[in-house]
Amino acid sequence: MDILACPICKNFPIQLYVFHENKYTYNMSLDKKILCEEYCGLNAKFIRDLDIQSVNCRSCLEREVDEGLLFCGKCGRWYPIIEEIPHMLPDDLRNRDEDLSFLRKYSSMIPEDILKRGLPWSLPSK
Repeated sequence: MDILACPICKNFPIQLYVFHENKYTYNMSLDKKILCEEYCGLNAKFIRDLDIQSVNCRSCLEREVDEGLLFCGKCGRWYPIIEEIPHMLPDDLRNRDEDLSFLRKYSSMIPEDILKRGLPWSLPSK
């Protein structure tokens, strides 16, 4: 999350919604307290706004988002994360059927404004 920006409007940071994640363990020492340079996705805050003593980079490194969604609050575009891979493609290269299927699958976990008004497509109102 420290480096991800919207590929369309270049907005940074973008929001992360996690639907399923995998946990890993690493036996390593961290050379520095904070690993991200500008933005901490785990805490959804800029590094300058964090209490450095409360940050736990190890817990972030041990998490891998398997299924989730990235959302740009500036242009309203959303991007699915499928099998650990963010699908951050321009609108004309996206698979409409795959994206709508993703929205339906996780509709109970996705904020309604994304479901109803997200770009490049959204679910029809009921």
